[in-house]
Amino acid sequence: MDLLNALVDKGLRRELPTREEALAVLATSDDELLDVVAAAGKVRRQWFGRRVKLNYLVNLKSGLCPEDCSYCSQRLGSKAEILKYTWLKPDEASKAAAAGVAGGAKRVCLVASGRGPTDRDVDRVSETISAIKEQNEGVEVCACLGLLSDGQAGRLRSAGADAYNHNLNTSEATYGDICTTHDFSDRVSTVQQAQAAGMSACSGLIAGMGESDADLVDVVFALRELDPDSVPVNFLIPFEGTPLAKEWNLTPQRALRILAMVRFVCPDIEVRLAGGREVHLRTLQPLALHLVNSIFLGDYLTSEGQAGKDDLAMIEDAGFEVEGADTTTLPEHRRQHGDDGAEPAQTADAEADAEAPATTVPAPSDENRRDLVAVRRRGAGTDLPPNA
Repeated sequence: MDLLNALVDKGLRRELPTREEALAVLATSDDELLDVVAAAGKVRRQWFGRRVKLNYLVNLKSGLCPEDCSYCSQRLGSKAEILKYTWLKPDEASKAAAAGVAGGAKRVCLVASGRGPTDRDVDRVSETISAIKEQNEGVEVCACLGLLSDGQAGRLRSAGADAYNHNLNTSEATYGDICTTHDFSDRVSTVQQAQAAGMSACSGLIAGMGESDADLVDVVFALRELDPDSVPVNFLIPFEGTPLAKEWNLTPQRALRILAMVRFVCPDIEVRLAGGREVHLRTLQPLALHLVNSIFLGDYLTSEGQAGKDDLAMIEDAGFEVEGADTTTLPEHRRQHGDDGAEPAQTADAEADAEAPATTVPAPSDENRRDLVAVRRRGAGTDLPPNA
């Protein structure tokens, strides 16, 4: 396909595709799927080889969030029967993190529900970061605490946080449809604050909320403009008790096309396969490793993932290898702030493509798989051992 050849060439040059090209990837047929995966796989291997970075989530505070994000099981008014608990103590969080590190995780992601942290919360998380780093030499720590206030990003960086996660989730045009208690610009501002403080920015999206192809392309292009170091791609987990409980809009094939599109737009950025992969990719998860270079190990915030040992077996069986702690994830040009001056170029016809019509997403033909949506009942906040 001329489209795929062009996208591979651009990806190897770190050149941004046009919106029209990104939309065309999402519009490819199932007959073309393996060609799309193979093409995006060439770009992935150029910048990341066959390495897979493992990340491990620790939910520091679960549930009872005042925000009304429709996709979230921890939202205001959620009737999802998830674990609810207040802040873990630093030693409890460190113990949970150690399980993930022992399973091969290179980065620990500390997440807390809520609009954003108070200054006392920042102190608490700072103590947790110190405890984790003292007990796990070389581990990366990413904080995900919501919207940041002035000065908080700098304090987290001083405490040892390597990265900060705050996802854009969906396009700016449709953000108000999924959340009314804050807006898209609030999220952009928090990512920029993290970058200004010297932390590695992590920001991604959630697919499967009923968005159009144009919405997906919009949010990925917005992310590329922010230029985070990592982009987690989540697939909606339709929890019972949330407004999006009936949104089953993804097939495994569509999920792979979305991942391929993200890789083409973000060729040299860490693309992470995140929540919902077991629910929507199912047996096609190994194919996704040809597109992403990073995954979460084990469980998520409020849902269970597949067994950690199965994650490791999948990586090995697919011919990939777990990235070691002594290996730097990003290619060299992205590790040098400002690199060689060659920013990914946007082609001249990109502006014209911005007016491409929205694509209507057809309803998937497969049945809902609620049997794969399991509420987390182990690990952080429980007396049971974690899945790692």
